[in-house]
Amino acid sequence: MIEKKLEKIKNETILKIENSESIKQLEEIKVGILGKKGELTSILKSLGSLSNEERPKVGKIVNMTRGNLEKLLNNKREMLKEEALKNSLIEETIDVTMKGKAPKLGKVHPMTSVIDEINTIFLGMGYETADGPEIEKEYYNFNALNIEENHPARDEQDTFYLGNGFLLRTQTSPVQIRKMEEGKLPIKIISPGRVFRADEVDATHSPSFHQVEGLVIDENISMAYLKGTLEAFAKELLGEKTKVKFRPHHFPFTEPSAEMDVTCFVCNGVGCKVCKYEGWIELLGCGMVHPKVLEMSGIDSKKYSGFAFGMGLERLAMLKYEIKDLRLMYENNVNFLKQF
Repeated sequence: MIEKKLEKIKNETILKIENSESIKQLEEIKVGILGKKGELTSILKSLGSLSNEERPKVGKIVNMTRGNLEKLLNNKREMLKEEALKNSLIEETIDVTMKGKAPKLGKVHPMTSVIDEINTIFLGMGYETADGPEIEKEYYNFNALNIEENHPARDEQDTFYLGNGFLLRTQTSPVQIRKMEEGKLPIKIISPGRVFRADEVDATHSPSFHQVEGLVIDENISMAYLKGTLEAFAKELLGEKTKVKFRPHHFPFTEPSAEMDVTCFVCNGVGCKVCKYEGWIELLGCGMVHPKVLEMSGIDSKKYSGFAFGMGLERLAMLKYEIKDLRLMYENNVNFLKQF
């Protein structure tokens, strides 16, 4: 019974393929026969109701029929394409004497250039790239990072709250928490991405900007690993002569915490307008992951330790390319972008 039905489907489909006059008709035929709700697909789904003896026999016939029809469809499609090309060559004429228009090639955006460069450096150091949602749970953005209820960072003046425990993430740190909760150790990641804070738009601020953060979790990780990693990164990004220094600071999610400065890459530490004649530029914040953060993420803080760091990418791009107004990078001004 099924064999006769298959033969009928095959013959009717062959006739339809031979009479088809467009690729659109072919696609409709293909969907009607081989699609998720196609006739052959329906028969394949019904094989389970057959006996053990009939099932392989009928299955073989179905697959052979499917293969033959797919071959016919492909051959007919190529034939129609050739006919369409011949017709277009006959109908269309090209004036070869007409002056052509040279295509305008774009430039890599300075932000994209900085992100790609940072990714390349850390990937070369064995890091993986991790991503997470921009609409984040308040728990991941604050609680899991050891940021207390009354911390200024939670103020509505700084954070876009969406209600029901959700907000626009103010940092890419939640990606680190989500990665730690997976429980796959060791961890060695960077998490570049867009973040949001309730800032007024001006020459140095925007409600939407980019960060890249890094996280390393393993046994016996110390501050020495942190300093060595970030010094190597700074030299790779800004040049071998770059020097770094670490200043004590406070972040709720790291202890001890520090901010890292680098020698000005414009004046090499002598002093200029870019570094405000100090010879140093603040590049990023960093520190050893707070034991409480590890424990909240399900990691044994007595066995494992780690470090984290983060930096604003717009600030870095502005410093590197001597851009004085942040807004220039988002105005789509071609004359501005041509400089890079």
